[in-house]
Amino acid sequence: MKRIVLIVIALFFLTPVMADQPAGYPFMTFDKAMKKAVTEGKPLFVYFGRYGCGYCEKTNKEAFSDKRVKEQFVNNYILAYVDAESGKRLRLPSGERITERDVGTRYNAFVTPVFTFMTAEGRPLHRLVGVQRVVDFLSADSSVQKLLLEQK
Repeated sequence: MKRIVLIVIALFFLTPVMADQPAGYPFMTFDKAMKKAVTEGKPLFVYFGRYGCGYCEKTNKEAFSDKRVKEQFVNNYILAYVDAESGKRLRLPSGERITERDVGTRYNAFVTPVFTFMTAEGRPLHRLVGVQRVVDFLSADSSVQKLLLEQK
C-alpha cells in the first residue's frame, strides 16, 4: 500500500503542468513570438507567469478580462507567454537553444507575474511586476507607444 501511495505522489509531481495564461488572447511561445514580431515589425509583450501563481490569476481576471486591454494588446503587440518555471526547450531566431526558465532568468523574471514590453529583437522597453490593473496596462501601453514613436 505504501508503494502505491508513493507512486501516485511521484506521478503527480512528475506530470507536466501548464501554467495559466489569460483565456481568449493569442499568446504563443517566446521563440515563435520573436519570429513573428520580426516578420510583422511589431513589438513584443511578454507575460512571465507560472502554474499556480495567485497574482497571475488575479491579473488575468481583473485586467486581461477588460476589452480595451485585449483590443490594444492584440493590435499593438505580438503576445508571448513564458512559464518561468518550465524546462520546455525553445529555439530562438538566432538558433540558440534555451528553456523557458532560462528566458525568465535572462529577463530577470524571478517572481511572477512579470510583464515586459520589448522590441522584436528582445530589448526591454518597459516592465511591470506583480498584480496589474486595467489602468496599469493601458498606461504602460500608452508609454510604450510614445517611446516607439520617439525611436522612429
